[in-house]
Amino acid sequence: MSNLILEMCKKAKESSYKLARLPTEKKNKALYNMAEALKKNADVILEANRKDVEASKKRGVKEALLDRLILNENRIAKMAQCLKEVAELPDPIGEIVKTWTRPNGLIIGQLRVPLGVIAVIYESRPDVTSDAAGICLKSGNAVILRGGSDAINSNVAIGKVLNEAAIEAGVPDGAIQVVPVTDRSAALELMRMRDYVDVLIPRGGAELIKAVIENSKVPVIETGIGNCHIYVEEDADLESAVDIIINAKCQRPGTCNAAEKLLVHRGIAKTFLPKIIKALRDHKVEVRGCDETRKIVPDVLPANEEDWYTEYLDLIIGIKIVDGLDAAITHINKYGTKHSDAILTSDFNKALRFIRDVDSAAVYWNASTRFTDGNQYGLGAEIGISTQKIHARGPMSVQHLTTTKYFILGQGHIREI
Repeated sequence: MSNLILEMCKKAKESSYKLARLPTEKKNKALYNMAEALKKNADVILEANRKDVEASKKRGVKEALLDRLILNENRIAKMAQCLKEVAELPDPIGEIVKTWTRPNGLIIGQLRVPLGVIAVIYESRPDVTSDAAGICLKSGNAVILRGGSDAINSNVAIGKVLNEAAIEAGVPDGAIQVVPVTDRSAALELMRMRDYVDVLIPRGGAELIKAVIENSKVPVIETGIGNCHIYVEEDADLESAVDIIINAKCQRPGTCNAAEKLLVHRGIAKTFLPKIIKALRDHKVEVRGCDETRKIVPDVLPANEEDWYTEYLDLIIGIKIVDGLDAAITHINKYGTKHSDAILTSDFNKALRFIRDVDSAAVYWNASTRFTDGNQYGLGAEIGISTQKIHARGPMSVQHLTTTKYFILGQGHIREI
């Protein structure tokens, strides 16, 4: 195992130097090639995916998580479209961010460059394989992809298709690699390859991210735990609120941008809660609520302290009645995961206050949290949603996988003091 991961890392590091110099036109050609290859090889990818899905069903994986694993022709077409959209984004590499001249005539500048080698450790979703490969290629980075055991056949098939298409377009071999084994030791070894890997991005549940943070010797960008909230103010459009909440909770409950908690202003609780709880139950959502919620709708299951911290990734939602905007903001900042949170209100000042004071990567006014997605933001795709307060926060796309270097232009300058 050590030799496999080490050799992959060496290969990636070598290719990263060539990738950093690759012209934009060649990178874009590769991305278009990769998109077409996905569509041409859809049958091969779907057959590999069927094996993964069948194995997961036998293990009793719940439906919401199974949905993240399943591929079909439409999802493959969407993966291909995302690669084309990434190709159409401006190339950040080589951009001169800014320059300035010192009093002594020395010119200082900042140049945008790739990070180098990026490792991604992720769970379930095989479309991450395609998105991450495309974003890393466009930003001049080599990528090593280590997916979960539940999607191993899908990931290997997608990786092979993408790698061959990229090489055909002139991308160096080693730029896109998928770890072909499921042993946890492979992931642990990848986390320790500090000499070769520049950044590690975990994409998955709390357990995966915790394991990476605790074990990695490589710098980590945390992503994705989404205990997302929607707060309904007393002046909200309640008909629109029902549509937004149902979309945020039910469209794809196994994703990190799905709403997990609903906060309702006390002034509208008696009117709104019966209506929204019925709508949620019509969509097969299990409702858990605070004591006051249960006084209004008695058959709601009781929510405990742990519930307020929990990312369900399922058709479950927690509901709490709050006194107003201050209480909602306090609750979200205490229990949330700094991912995506929304306020539904007709008052601009309340919305502005919520946007300013809620400490999350994405904050919404009168919109579903499901929009937290690189594609929906016009970024082409994303490699993950960062919940940290570093240079990259929220959906991370091409520009977020770069850094800068200083360049200094002199004319025989020497330092005198």
